[in-house]
Amino acid sequence: MKIAMLGSGFIARFYAESLHAQRRKDELVTVYSRDIKNAKRLADDYGVAHHTDSMQAAIEHPQVEVVLIALPNDLHELAVTQCALAKKHVICTKPLGRNAKEAKRMLDSVETAGIFGGYLEDLCYTPKFLKSVESIRKGTIGRVLWAKSRETHPGPHSAWFWDKEKSGGGALIDLGCHCVEISRNFIGKNIRPLEVMCWADTQVHPIEAEDHAIGLVKYANGAIGQFEVSWAFRGGMDLRDEVMGTEGTIWINSFLRTGFEMFTTGMGSGYVAEKAEVNKGWLFPVGDEAHELGYPNMFTDMFSAIEENRQPQETFYDGYVVNAILDAAYASAKSKLWEPVLLEDWRGDEITEAQNELTTYDADHYLIKEEKLPNGDTKVILKNKLTGEVSQRIFR
Repeated sequence: MKIAMLGSGFIARFYAESLHAQRRKDELVTVYSRDIKNAKRLADDYGVAHHTDSMQAAIEHPQVEVVLIALPNDLHELAVTQCALAKKHVICTKPLGRNAKEAKRMLDSVETAGIFGGYLEDLCYTPKFLKSVESIRKGTIGRVLWAKSRETHPGPHSAWFWDKEKSGGGALIDLGCHCVEISRNFIGKNIRPLEVMCWADTQVHPIEAEDHAIGLVKYANGAIGQFEVSWAFRGGMDLRDEVMGTEGTIWINSFLRTGFEMFTTGMGSGYVAEKAEVNKGWLFPVGDEAHELGYPNMFTDMFSAIEENRQPQETFYDGYVVNAILDAAYASAKSKLWEPVLLEDWRGDEITEAQNELTTYDADHYLIKEEKLPNGDTKVILKNKLTGEVSQRIFR
């Protein structure tokens, strides 16, 4: 693939590192930045022959097949619109839009133009996440009841993130988009999100947007998705997921405490890991940061999907659904009530009630619990199907 990189900041560099490290047959052919010096610096650092401060020139570059959007949130829609006009495939960093209406217009643009639209949700491509999702699909932990995702760190790198108008919000739009989509994958992206309860507040920073939020997303099959996000967490970047099913549990720690720990008195200097706050004492480096964050797997899926004329794992439609869930979260944080997820375009299953499956013990009883006691006995706790009476039996 011949790629135009729109953007030259922190995430653009992560993307460039990944593109140089993964399939080894894809190539950046041009870099766009509003600051021509930044465009030149990124181009020089990665051996890119062309750079420009014209978005249109980058998109319409004759060699470009795919446009990679690594721009501030308020520029996503403009970039997607120009890609649609130029009939160039587009892949866009998260969140897709600042709200669901913006994301829906972007989705409509790519579908009307007949171009590929890939949603760059990297944390849905980490090695641990992909293996977890595969296990869930095979039924390893049974029916998923609860999925929890947490991303917390001391705050983003660029000024525009902290500007509510440019970003669309605070920690909730920045980090919640990851957490919501992670839970959707665990629960099933075909299951409709119904409503959201969210608390959000500005606890530390002198900004208009929230720097901390916690919320619950209720799904049509009875499952619950939970997110915890913060720009006020000290100590680095903490990425953790948990999934509880009827037959098992999954815990994932993707960042901060990954089994790689190092102590230094501070001799020497250098980059430790994304959002790391110190470079002495006990440190938690990451062996292959881009890989641990899912970027190589993500780009391999995107470009292979274009070549194979199929949908990627994460699409513009997914980005739209995430934005709709976050819109409901913002509404709930304001109203202090459960707020509905408003989706004018739902493409999944139509489940009308929660799927509560009871385990039959015998013709007359449901099984509540079976356990081994310290004395070696086996106890079963039962509920009578007809009367509802709860009883127990002990087998010695």
